[in-house]
Amino acid sequence: MKPAITYELLHTCKQTGARRGIIHTPHGDIQTPIFMPVGTQATVKSMTPEELKEVNAQIILANTYHLFLRPGHDLIKEAGGLHKFMNWDRPILTDSGGFQVFSLGAIRTITEEGVEFTSHLDGSKKFLSPEKVMEIENALGSDIMMAFDECCKYPSTYEYTKNSMERTTRWAKRCKDAHMGEDKQGLFGIIQGGFYKDLRKQSAEELIKLDFPGYAIGGISVGEPKEEFLDILKYTTPLMPENKPRYLMGVGTPDYLIEAAVAGIDMCDCVIPTRLARHGTAFTSKGKLVVRNASYERDFSPLDDECDCYTCRNYTRAYIRHLVKTNEILGIRLLSIHNIKFLTDLMEKVRIEIENDNLGNFREEFYHKYGYEK
Repeated sequence: MKPAITYELLHTCKQTGARRGIIHTPHGDIQTPIFMPVGTQATVKSMTPEELKEVNAQIILANTYHLFLRPGHDLIKEAGGLHKFMNWDRPILTDSGGFQVFSLGAIRTITEEGVEFTSHLDGSKKFLSPEKVMEIENALGSDIMMAFDECCKYPSTYEYTKNSMERTTRWAKRCKDAHMGEDKQGLFGIIQGGFYKDLRKQSAEELIKLDFPGYAIGGISVGEPKEEFLDILKYTTPLMPENKPRYLMGVGTPDYLIEAAVAGIDMCDCVIPTRLARHGTAFTSKGKLVVRNASYERDFSPLDDECDCYTCRNYTRAYIRHLVKTNEILGIRLLSIHNIKFLTDLMEKVRIEIENDNLGNFREEFYHKYGYEK
């Protein structure tokens, strides 16, 4: 039986060791490294599928927790699966819902069997187990499914993190046993272990024995200092198989995306481009731009004169500021289009620089221009 997800390594950057590859999925190939926009409720906020294709989104995410609560996975299955339900014919990744459940804090209870929690919508009691999560994700029909895991808060004690990581491994085994249709959907394991290297190593080794078609790093970029993030990222990534996709969860700022690629990561995702849009902020080649600021009231230039997205080709900072200040939906839409295009363009440049064995130089130049300190 041919697996649903396979990885093809095309080139390794001689300067940095970054990977250029292709992930083959049932709904098309994904050129990596890649940034994946997040469509929590089966939609990338304010954007149509056609607009997502125009900004070259190769794959999008949907959220298992939210879709379980509404409209329900049975309804989506009845509609023909998530692709048909939301009119998206490219790859989809669904997370396990673990991060959302564990962020509920006081209104959830973790046991070996799973997690009982209170719905944030109506206060009703709900329960998610590894088996239930697989049932939901199988019904959604995503190309890539994530195993049910626990994402520890930062900071967490060694004892708590160890117990959590070991439970996550046991849950991963249960997910693999419950998953139906490995030729149609690929199930990825998630490496946990917080900020303890020995736990990260143990997690990676035990999950690799389960032979998932891809692996993710979870539980970093959760509020820790950047130095700690980079330390664990650079330690954990080499532990992951070279012949399978490597996914860093919850990362989407330009510097973190570049650092992820340098470390050997293939896939990243984050809600940040549309979240910033809702707050009147744009990524630009010279750094973040808060377009709602008064200084842009009479600025008739585009958001970024180096960008060729629909927004920058047609609208000015002054107009977008007006839309944001008057709470017009179009302002959010135009900023979302631009921000996602900025990140997909950035990763296209990263792929080119990897092929040219020049990613290290590109990182230095980008940091200098963007205003980052390395």
